Amino acid sequence: MSARHPIISVTGSSGAGTTSVRNTFEQIFRREDVRAVFIEGDGFHAFDRDTMRAMMAREPTLSHFAPRANLLPELEAVFRSYAESGTGRTRHYAHDQHDARAYGIPEGSFSPWEAFPPDSDLLFYEGLHGCVADPDVDIARYADLKIGVVPVINLEWIQKLHRDRSFRGYSTDAVTDVILRRMPDYVQTICPQFSFTDINFQRVPTVDTSNPFIARWIPTADESMVVIRFKDPKGIDFSYLVSMIHDSFMSRANSIVIPGGKLDLAMQLILTPMIMQLVERRRRLA
Repeated sequence: MSARHPIISVTGSSGAGTTSVRNTFEQIFRREDVRAVFIEGDGFHAFDRDTMRAMMAREPTLSHFAPRANLLPELEAVFRSYAESGTGRTRHYAHDQHDARAYGIPEGSFSPWEAFPPDSDLLFYEGLHGCVADPDVDIARYADLKIGVVPVINLEWIQKLHRDRSFRGYSTDAVTDVILRRMPDYVQTICPQFSFTDINFQRVPTVDTSNPFIARWIPTADESMVVIRFKDPKGIDFSYLVSMIHDSFMSRANSIVIPGGKLDLAMQLILTPMIMQLVERRRRLA
């Protein structure tokens, strides 16, 4: 970890809502005048879309969750470089035509590598592998604030089914095949990362999701609760949070449960002072 060049890592499984969490962080950065550089985990996939499809045709269990389908040593090197000197590089992946137009590249391909701008206050990562720690790489050790974002698994499946069928044109059977393909990597690579995070936000539906493969819609925020778990609750003012977030309550000594619609407010209350602590420490040393 680096006082001069702090790193925030937001790690979540596909469809967990990490993008909306990034939007909350961007609001905080903008409001508090924090100069952040960004890494999208998709930019560190190892293969473009056509190559990945060809490989998955040969290897039925390969998925984007797998370490070997990603440039994890390179991602670790960027984290290390930023922590040491505030430098690094990243690239973008074009998921769709909107991304392709924005980056000027074909859909399913990568933009050229580009260096981070100088004099940033912190690095912000959002993706699948920001807290990986295994015999080959240890990305988690470089992050100063590690956030996990994950729904309960039936809700995650509903979100993926809805997104891939509605926006990407896949059939239910095709999406089910992807879910089954990912399960070994989900268990072995994604889940262990949430043991290294400082804070986890887990959305839990309060409506029936017992068969996600026939669900017609995604449970709304108002039909959900969010469990917020702190790895180290020391210094967390739970009484303040419960008083500020209506209908919230503590479920354990290190956990608070909030209505799903209050997630943005909770993140603002919890994360703003943590972010500013990192930034102010960095600015004192600059």
